[in-house]
Amino acid sequence: MSKNLRIAIAGIGLVGKRHAEAINRLPGISLCAVVDPEEAGRKYANKHNLPCIDTLEDLFAELSPDGVILATPTKLHIKQGLECIKHGCPVLVEKPLGTNYRDSIKLVMTAEEAGVNLLVGHHRRYNPLISKAKEVIVAEEIGTIRAVHVNTWFYKPDNYFEDAPWRKRNGAGPISVNLVHDVDLIRYLCGEIETVQGQSTPSVRGYENEDVAAAVLKFRNGAIGTITVSDSIVAPWSWELTSREYPIYPPTGESSILIGGSHGSLSLPELRLWTHKDGLRDWWTPISATTLTREASDPLVNQISHFADVIRGISSPLVSGQEGLRALQVIEAIQIACINGKVVSIDDI
Repeated sequence: MSKNLRIAIAGIGLVGKRHAEAINRLPGISLCAVVDPEEAGRKYANKHNLPCIDTLEDLFAELSPDGVILATPTKLHIKQGLECIKHGCPVLVEKPLGTNYRDSIKLVMTAEEAGVNLLVGHHRRYNPLISKAKEVIVAEEIGTIRAVHVNTWFYKPDNYFEDAPWRKRNGAGPISVNLVHDVDLIRYLCGEIETVQGQSTPSVRGYENEDVAAAVLKFRNGAIGTITVSDSIVAPWSWELTSREYPIYPPTGESSILIGGSHGSLSLPELRLWTHKDGLRDWWTPISATTLTREASDPLVNQISHFADVIRGISSPLVSGQEGLRALQVIEAIQIACINGKVVSIDDI
């Protein structure tokens, strides 16, 4: 029988609490400590009868966790990830992997050289509907992918920023915090991205970061992508409001990702496959949709289950440090393109 794994979470904010809930739903895994110097962290730990430790250095001096989840602000990921690797501890780092590609390379290379498993928290890949979408695309049911469009529009309330002031800072806008999820998904489903162009506008609330951005993406396979993001638009078209992944977001039943192919198209997250009958491809011929079936389960729980399998040595990381780096490359390219207004090659990052 496998031993019970003891996982620590650094940062017990919105995302950290979701990881804790996921851990509590799985057998053979337990939350052993919270690493958080803030009063909110101590209150959470006291409520759940857990030790609350100020730093990762203190955590490793007092305990020997089997794994650590970093749900801290992005600017802390590299330093904290390196601390985990120094102690040979597998680590799941929330997305994005770091604030920039250059610094994040050090974390990934150090983990690889030390033989320590590093996972990146792109949890949407663990959603069964994404597995089904990947299956449909690989089977060429929509033919060759020609275009993809992603919509990521929502309105974050003022208290979201007041509760965590770091979210107002440069580099913590919706491009890095939110768009990185969508970039990872379309890379996974549609292929690697070659170049980007971008535009953004400053926050209307007066914060340091942007609150509206758009990008045109050219994929290596010749497909073209368009993607827009805003945390200041009241709208129903975002993954959070369409995927039913997390009950806190009221579902809208709309789509947020459209993937167009030479023989059909796929909309997500509803998993609607659009094709003409009898293999016809003719805009004067009726087109029909089939809603595909798939299993339903919580991707965050699936991610923690997978993390446990990686720790036990029975699985390799689904979203490795290298995968997190590639998504970060695209995000950084979009940020640069938004500043200089030029086409930016991913290989130049």
